[in-house]
Amino acid sequence: MTAIKHALQRDIFTPNDERLLSIVNVCKAGKKKKNCFLCATVTTERPVQVNVVKVKKSDKGDFYKRQTAWALRDLAVVDAKDASKENPEFDLHFEKVYKWLASSTAEKNAFISCIWKLNQRYLRKKIEFVNVSSQLLEELPKVTEESVPSGENQSVAGGDEESLDEYQELNAREEQDIEIMMDGCEYAISNAEAFAEKLSRELQVLDGANIQSIMASEKQVNILMQLLDEALKEVDEIEYKLSSYEEMLQSVKEQMDHISQSNDLIQLSNTNNMKLLEEIEFLVNYLDLSKGHIKALTDGDLSSSKGIEACTNAAEALLQCMNVALRPGHEELHAVRQQQQQFRDLREQFARRLTNHLNNVFVQQGHDQSSSLAQHSVELTLPKHLPFHRDLLRYAKLMEWLKNTDREKYEGLNKNYVDYISRLYEREIKEFFEVAKVKMTGTSKEGKKFGLHGSSGKLTGSTSSLNKLSVQGSGNRRSQSSSLLDMGNMSASDLDVADRTKFDKIFEQVLSELEPLCLAEQDFISKFFKLQQSPALPGSVVTDSSEVDGGHLSRSHNLLGDKFSVPSEKEEASIIRSMMIKVFRCIEPELNNLISLGDKIDSFNSLYMLVKMSHHVWTAENVDPASFLSTTLGNVLVTVKRNFDKCIWNQIKQMEEVKISKKSKVGILPFVSGFEEFAELAESIFRAAERRGDLDKAYTKLIRAVYNNVEKVANESQKTPRDVVMMENFHHIFSTLSRLKIACLETERREAKHKYTEHLQSYVIYSLGQPLEKLNHFFEGIEARVAQGIREEEVSYQLAFNKQELRKVIKEYPGKEVKKGLDNLYKKVDKHLCEEENLLQVMWHSMQDEFIRQYKHFEGLIARCYPGSGITMEFTIQDILEYFSSIAQSH
Repeated sequence: MTAIKHALQRDIFTPNDERLLSIVNVCKAGKKKKNCFLCATVTTERPVQVNVVKVKKSDKGDFYKRQTAWALRDLAVVDAKDASKENPEFDLHFEKVYKWLASSTAEKNAFISCIWKLNQRYLRKKIEFVNVSSQLLEELPKVTEESVPSGENQSVAGGDEESLDEYQELNAREEQDIEIMMDGCEYAISNAEAFAEKLSRELQVLDGANIQSIMASEKQVNILMQLLDEALKEVDEIEYKLSSYEEMLQSVKEQMDHISQSNDLIQLSNTNNMKLLEEIEFLVNYLDLSKGHIKALTDGDLSSSKGIEACTNAAEALLQCMNVALRPGHEELHAVRQQQQQFRDLREQFARRLTNHLNNVFVQQGHDQSSSLAQHSVELTLPKHLPFHRDLLRYAKLMEWLKNTDREKYEGLNKNYVDYISRLYEREIKEFFEVAKVKMTGTSKEGKKFGLHGSSGKLTGSTSSLNKLSVQGSGNRRSQSSSLLDMGNMSASDLDVADRTKFDKIFEQVLSELEPLCLAEQDFISKFFKLQQSPALPGSVVTDSSEVDGGHLSRSHNLLGDKFSVPSEKEEASIIRSMMIKVFRCIEPELNNLISLGDKIDSFNSLYMLVKMSHHVWTAENVDPASFLSTTLGNVLVTVKRNFDKCIWNQIKQMEEVKISKKSKVGILPFVSGFEEFAELAESIFRAAERRGDLDKAYTKLIRAVYNNVEKVANESQKTPRDVVMMENFHHIFSTLSRLKIACLETERREAKHKYTEHLQSYVIYSLGQPLEKLNHFFEGIEARVAQGIREEEVSYQLAFNKQELRKVIKEYPGKEVKKGLDNLYKKVDKHLCEEENLLQVMWHSMQDEFIRQYKHFEGLIARCYPGSGITMEFTIQDILEYFSSIAQSH
């Protein structure tokens, strides 16, 4: 046990400035035995702290570790279990009862005695000892504790000296004496027994001498004993005084401990008071709404700018108070709940007052705008809503407050605004379109002719379809009635040009009035109802940052219980489109009706509408491709495109239904000249248009239909040769395409030139065969013989082609007869060709060239087949040139 005490003192208690006074090996009673040590310790520093420490051997090695410590002042009862019998069990009553089983009764008694002494000295007998024998308690003051392992002599709690350890180290003086003694006895090391006997004898001699000396000095001993008794009395008095001093010091210590505890309580109280003051200041600062704000919310003027500003500031302050993040426990306070209820009541009251006021403003605006409709009825303009928007935008921050605090009233205002303003816009827009229709048709009476005011009459105009076209003579063509087939005649009139220009201006005016109206209303809805439009688009309207944030109004979560989901930017853009559709629900049907009217007046108005509508759609998409204006104009553009396609289809159908007269020459077909005028009109309209591709597709369809139907009419023509019909019409098409320089029809232009040249040559060759018919037949026979393999110089030996036959044929065509034949040919060609195209001189020159080419060919055959015969034609090339020239001049 001594070795364990040394180890525990060295390893555990010395580093903590503690002395180990007593130790007992114990285990918990009634459980699996796990041994540990209970140690009684005191601190080496003042004030002295007395502890009972539980020390346990570590599971990972042979060292000990401190597990639990109890202050001795917390020990209430020591229960030894049995005072009459030896029992190793005992209980220590701290905050709870700990039951121990000591390894031996002696160790238990020694440990209890140490606790009793410590209780007597430091705790003024506060601990109660139960079941401890009175005999043991009487002997306890005589028991001394073993000295601590440090080797110092220290007193225990009872004041007795501690016994020395069983082994003590020799000091230097003792070592020196032993060495001198051993030096006097040389055999001390070799014969220890003899040395021990010698020492014993000398000790006996010394003892006898001491006894004799003591007996001789008995008087001095008695005096010494008397002095010792007096010294003991003095020591007792000193100990009594020290005990009294210690008791007084203990009382002072208790008072100081009490004062220290009081100081701790005072400091804790101050801390709590400061925290309470901080909480109260927080509640007062953030949950207090000024009387001015309350008055503004309950009775503030919502008509004047100053009153609106005061109400806005009050609403912001109220929302800030309602959105304060309360700390845990605040909501349990009655005053806080009462203040929150007051805020909710103020919010509800002001929201109701604001909603009623804005509804009245919406209604009043509807009446004010209706009274101004009369002045716009004669002009093609829409009333401006900018003043109304400017007045309402003063409430924008209040609308954002309402949006964040009372979603139901906000959505109700949204619905009421849409209802009122949509009815107002419907009246304005319908009146506006009525004025536009009247201006398009000229008069209201004329408008009825085109289906206005519910008229169901069928239209007949410049674009009404033809069931049948009779192709008259060239001089009668100006009296024909058609659409594209004789568009040239219609557009040639100043009336048609003026009407189309007038329609174009009116339609552009309509779109120009609608576009800013829709954009202004959409921008107002976004700002007033605090709805985010589609972001990051060029040209989009960006609301001022102060209006977007709105200070505290930007918060969408109310900490007092009103919670709602905040729409995303995409959802808010969808809400704006939905509102715009309801507000302007009549725009698309009215635009479609206007487009239908324009199409009935003149189907070629679809060209103007396609260009204008495409431009406005392109402009709207650059601002916001998902906006109401862009979507609506896009839908109407689809209708215009369908009308345009229908117009093109009708022209193609009319071409296919063309019938020609069997008694008159064909000339330039009406749909060919009509295509020319259509192309000129389209090019002037689409000069800078965005949707050029639509026209190019229409061009391709129309020109292909023109080509097919020209060939069809040429095949069916009986009065005019097929080559003439093909030549004249394709020449006209080629001239038109070359003049207009339409890029997408470059291939068709080259095709037209090829067909014109081909049929010109075919007609020339065919026509020149008539004046010299027998001569042509004769030389064709010669060429046939040569082709059969007969040599050219042997042809003259053929009976049918000898020199006499050649001379006979040549004599039939003297110069006079040739000139006469050419004159008849000129008259015939002039009869075939039309005046409009003016191709007679071109044709005559081509015939001259072809005639000279044939003449040279005939001369060559004569030279090769009849060499040395001296046979020649009866007219020369110079004669031919004179014939052609004189005939052309004479006509």
